[in-house]
Amino acid sequence: MSGFISVLNLCSPSVTDKCLIAEAWCPTAKLPELQCALREGGRKSGSGVDSFYNRLPCSTPPPTLFPLNSFTAGFQNIVDAYGVAAYREVNPALFTIITFPFLFAVMFGDVGHGLLMTLTALWMVLEEKDPKLRNNNNEIWRMMFGGRYLILLMGLFSIYTGAIYNECFSKGLATFSSAWHVGPMFEKNIWNSSVLAGSQYLSMDPAVPGVFTSPYPFGIDPVWGMANNKLTFLNSYKMKMSVIIGIIHMTFGVCLSFFNYWHFRKFSSLIFVLIPELFFMLFLFGYLVFMVVYKWVAYAPSQSKSAPSILIHFIDMFLFTENPDNPPLYRGQAIVQKVLVILALCSVPFLLLGKPTFEYIMFKRRRRRVVSLRLEFDVADVFMHQAIHTIEYCLGCISNTASYLRLWALSLAHAQLSEVLWEMVMRKGLTWQGYVGAVVLFVIFAFFAVLTVCILLVMEGLSAFLHALRLHW
Repeated sequence: MSGFISVLNLCSPSVTDKCLIAEAWCPTAKLPELQCALREGGRKSGSGVDSFYNRLPCSTPPPTLFPLNSFTAGFQNIVDAYGVAAYREVNPALFTIITFPFLFAVMFGDVGHGLLMTLTALWMVLEEKDPKLRNNNNEIWRMMFGGRYLILLMGLFSIYTGAIYNECFSKGLATFSSAWHVGPMFEKNIWNSSVLAGSQYLSMDPAVPGVFTSPYPFGIDPVWGMANNKLTFLNSYKMKMSVIIGIIHMTFGVCLSFFNYWHFRKFSSLIFVLIPELFFMLFLFGYLVFMVVYKWVAYAPSQSKSAPSILIHFIDMFLFTENPDNPPLYRGQAIVQKVLVILALCSVPFLLLGKPTFEYIMFKRRRRRVVSLRLEFDVADVFMHQAIHTIEYCLGCISNTASYLRLWALSLAHAQLSEVLWEMVMRKGLTWQGYVGAVVLFVIFAFFAVLTVCILLVMEGLSAFLHALRLHW
């Protein structure tokens, strides 16, 4: 009753004080339902005055309304935490349905952990109509239950990335036969220093003929789990992967503004903002992605030691120099890099001065055509706003590209924590034998399961979730 009275207090009385007038926003598609509701309310109340609505002109932009359901609500809340899209702008929450769980899974990739997360979320989804679950007043539980579909996708994507990393509770899965053969290293007396010291592991060297024959059919070859240089290989792989994913993600975000500019007929922003932004991004960091992919394709594993360094090439690109000790990736690389840097640098003043200058010229033309019309144009304010946007974008391209390296760091940390937990806990229980070993294994497995849930699923999962939030900002 108190809620009904509070709503009536928001209404205004008419001139004759015989009815109440309320102003509110309503979606156009819901107007027939609104009229039916007004008629039904008047009939049930026995009022002698008909209830109806009128559409009033308004200069205020309408509020943003996105139709939601239990599946999309969690993703929309993530986007709304940073800001709500303006009326008729592109809703980025639609793309977040895929990108958010994927970036989370890159940092949380493990088949076993992803499967546990998927089963937990699937239980919440199947039991979502249970009153005990829906009416629970625990704040943490309500947050998890509200994002059950988000957690479900995060778990499914983690299973996929875990299969690519070939990690299941830190252990590799030998689904296919390995394409590595260590025999040629022994035949040629190519020994690793750790082997000479009595270590059971050998460094995998693809440059030795006959050691590497063909790529693994899917994901990372499980033989790397037994290699002495496993971290060296994974660091290189995941670091380059993080940079590629980050640059593609940022470029996609910039491209989304095209639809906003096109819909609102802001063609000046399309030419003077979007195009120079894409030039700056693609000519510098897009070229970095090209070099990474080109090196993967152009150089065979047997040429791994003689392959040039991409990092040195990228540094020389800005210094306009050539390192004689670092061979080029392709013919004419130095000229291409100089042209790309010059075009990228030229896009900065174009981004800084293009739109304000265009708007000032158009303002001058309008004032000449209509002399009696008083038009105001704050030149300093427009140029200052564009200068802030330019500095933020150019510096953000550099800092945000480095920020995506957290995909590599957290993925590596999750894998190492999982491996430490297996080696220091579960493996100890597998060394016992007999009936005593069964009892010890039961106790150790319970301890291992508790630590897995508390540390790897809850703490690491929350950490990866927060970092995925940061990357979507």
